[in-house]
Amino acid sequence: MPHAFSRLRSALALLLATTALPAAAAHLELQGGRSYMDAHGANAAFVEATFAPHAIGQSRLDWSPDVSAGWIDRRDLNRYRPSEYGTSQSVALLAAGARFHYGAPDAWYRALFFSFQLAGINHTTQALSSHYQFVSTVGWQGEHLSLQIRHVSNGGLNGPNRGETMALVGVGFDL
Repeated sequence: MPHAFSRLRSALALLLATTALPAAAAHLELQGGRSYMDAHGANAAFVEATFAPHAIGQSRLDWSPDVSAGWIDRRDLNRYRPSEYGTSQSVALLAAGARFHYGAPDAWYRALFFSFQLAGINHTTQALSSHYQFVSTVGWQGEHLSLQIRHVSNGGLNGPNRGETMALVGVGFDL
């Protein structure tokens, strides 16, 4: 797995470099919170960049490219130590997808969003049992603050698929 970690570091560096491009008009957030697998909590942190929105036809719905790099702390649970999928390793992930908003630019509900991303992770666990994952997020994004509920799972395509569900608070700024 050292090679996978090296790829993860390279991808994170690329993510951070692309958010620094002035023409990209990105919103960068640092997010932190608590993630749960069943009733077992762990700390989680993310860096997320959302780029300029694109209208979907003539509707009030638009989408923005959305990339993130995250980390979910380990849980060393005795009952899973002998399992193929343990809980004793932290997980790093890289994800890319789209964030969707609805409404006129001045509508009160414009700050609400839904995002969907595809992700790759460096370690499999009881919660995330394959190296590919789906990330779904619903939340509210203000100018410098965001609140969100995020779920990471492989959709039942492999292993135990317990998933990670987290509440995150973000602090952000426009680049």
